[in-house]
Amino acid sequence: MPLILITNDDGYQAAGIQALTRAVASLGEVYVVAPDGPRSGAACAITATVPVTYREIHAHPDYPAGVHLFACSGTPVDCVKLAWDNILPRTPDLLLSGINHGDNASISVHYSGTMGAVFEGCMKDIPSIGLSLYLQRGQRYEDHPVCTAALDAITKLCQRVIAEGLPQDVCLNINFPVANSFRGWQVCRQARGRWTAEWATATNPHGLNAYWLTGKFTDLEPEATDTDFSALRAGYASIVPTTIDMTAHRFFEELSSLVISH
Repeated sequence: MPLILITNDDGYQAAGIQALTRAVASLGEVYVVAPDGPRSGAACAITATVPVTYREIHAHPDYPAGVHLFACSGTPVDCVKLAWDNILPRTPDLLLSGINHGDNASISVHYSGTMGAVFEGCMKDIPSIGLSLYLQRGQRYEDHPVCTAALDAITKLCQRVIAEGLPQDVCLNINFPVANSFRGWQVCRQARGRWTAEWATATNPHGLNAYWLTGKFTDLEPEATDTDFSALRAGYASIVPTTIDMTAHRFFEELSSLVISH
């Protein structure tokens, strides 16, 4: 029976991870090892200065019967590491992270705790997929959940990945638009983008300068038709094949010439 590990960065009580778990519970033995609270923006962070703890939660009403559920005090990457070394009976056949309450398209992939867990799984040679929902500011997953047809599509995709795997060092970053139906998948590239106006003034009782992290995202190539944001705008679920190898291969020859010439 396939072994599936599920985590996220919103915490085990989030609606997205519960919906994802229900969607794939029939595919194999499922372990959910997720943070005990929100860890958004954790990226690939690990906890190195204090001990990390976890506890098993039995018979949670929002999870299917038979799912092994654990809450972890650490980051999403901590969850994967702890599951790998201390919780799972063997290497999982699939790692899923999400469904995140908010998108992880374009450069947000670098900040995402959802995708941090995916990268950790990929580095351990586990076929790994991150799933997120493109919510507008102020929208809640509970009010705009991933629709049933899209959840069915996730189930079918996971079946294929379990059976066929993914290329070495390649994982998937999937984002869904808010929609009442599933229009289909679009394989695409990461859009070029930029976050600006990233701080809002906060009240500090001690008189210190204080700010909340916020921001406005700008798509720097809005006319492109082959990016994750163009897919989302057109109503498709975007799939970006993402690699953990960050080498700029295209710059090899130019850099070599530059180094040699000096």
